[in-house]
Amino acid sequence: MGNKLLSVYEALLARYGEPRWWPAKTPYEVIVGAILTQNTAWSNVEKAIANLGSDLAPEVLAGMDAEKLAELIRPAGFFNQKARYLKEVTAWFAKYGYDVSIVRERSLGKLRAELLATKGVGQETADSILLYAFGFPTFVVDAYTHRLCARYPIEAGKSYAATKAYFEEHLPKNAETYNNYHALIVINAKEHCRKKPVCTACPLGDICGRRDV
Repeated sequence: MGNKLLSVYEALLARYGEPRWWPAKTPYEVIVGAILTQNTAWSNVEKAIANLGSDLAPEVLAGMDAEKLAELIRPAGFFNQKARYLKEVTAWFAKYGYDVSIVRERSLGKLRAELLATKGVGQETADSILLYAFGFPTFVVDAYTHRLCARYPIEAGKSYAATKAYFEEHLPKNAETYNNYHALIVINAKEHCRKKPVCTACPLGDICGRRDV
């Protein structure tokens, strides 16, 4: 079963190359983006991040008035809620002096538990922050991952935790592979494995059990 994951990975990598996600200038921008992208398109996140401009630093956001912050991130939607969430996750980062190197010295399990206890941070957001901002080997699962598993098919389980565990068990345990794999799943989902699939020329066409079904 695990070979299926590697076959999918190799096929996607051959087609799209290494995506090198996440698009951000700093680890903190990744953290902000992981909150802002909840329930909205990435294009809206880009607008909100552009509004923040030079204010996109943890020290600045920590001291910023919540109403002002909400107005700046308005394009991302749910702006009042997300402003609170940004304050909370920034307070978490402050415990480490906003120092990425200090965060990386801590255990993955401890950090993940802390993030999951932070208001506004669910499993996908926590894993995105840990993988993309800090380089920890923790696999990110999203709706596209579940869609791939259902269609291919890959019996990875239905829940977030089960799917995450399956991918981590059957793949080399390193951040680079997890980073590329998740990004490739998303790219292919937008190109081919859409809600209404476009199977023609899909890089998984020869090995997908649900082709044209």
